[in-house]
Amino acid sequence: MVLLLSQSQFEVLTEFDILRPCAAFQTRRGLLLSRAILRLPRHFFFCYNPSYMVITYCGMAFMKVQFGDTTLAFNPLGKNAEMSGPRFGADVAFVSLKDPNFNGTEQLSYGEKVPFVVNGPGEYEIKGVYVKGVASEGPNNKINTIYSVVLEGISLCHLGSLASPDIPTAALEAIGEVDVLFVPAWGGDALSTAAADKVVAALEPKIIIPLFKGPKGDGKDALKAFLKEIGEEGGTPLDKLTLKKKDLEGKEGEVMVLESVA
Repeated sequence: MVLLLSQSQFEVLTEFDILRPCAAFQTRRGLLLSRAILRLPRHFFFCYNPSYMVITYCGMAFMKVQFGDTTLAFNPLGKNAEMSGPRFGADVAFVSLKDPNFNGTEQLSYGEKVPFVVNGPGEYEIKGVYVKGVASEGPNNKINTIYSVVLEGISLCHLGSLASPDIPTAALEAIGEVDVLFVPAWGGDALSTAAADKVVAALEPKIIIPLFKGPKGDGKDALKAFLKEIGEEGGTPLDKLTLKKKDLEGKEGEVMVLESVA
């Protein structure tokens, strides 16, 4: 019998010395570990898929997050958006604003993947993904939804197209602890650089990812202004961010700049 373990399950079992892998070989589903678990017969095996979270920036507020076989998409660019973005299959799609620049969920169906769409405030659990959507002020008095998403023990917060830094205390409490924060930094109707800095200070994330690529230009000036405001250099831009839970240890407000694929 083969039991498939998630990364977090594997780490807990090995930490408490319940599982002691004594042999391993690669399979198409992951790493197959021979059993060494208390009171189970020798024919038990455990299949561990050593997944990492992979975060890709797709322009404006469009983010792609992958963990193993699960793909999340935040604020996908639609067919009538001011700029074009990549198309791929997603399991869950999050829409912060009713606008073509944020609600292109039709672009996220590919092959067998058709996304479950979350498009407003509330609490959800979809395929092991825990979600809180919090109402906030968007551009032109529209309702913007901030999403707090927990996947495999990593907490993500996407501010959408937040236009005001004044997030109520109850909303901050609902968002809770933030490991990775996606901050709108492209200017326009979204947060100003000073307002973005205020929100970052209120949420105290471990990692900050600025969303700087707007419909006009490459967004480098907007990025430079954001980094100057929060007093960070941002380091060398990455094509994508690969992340595990343990990578977050000791981090406090570290800025990670991702190149936009759009």
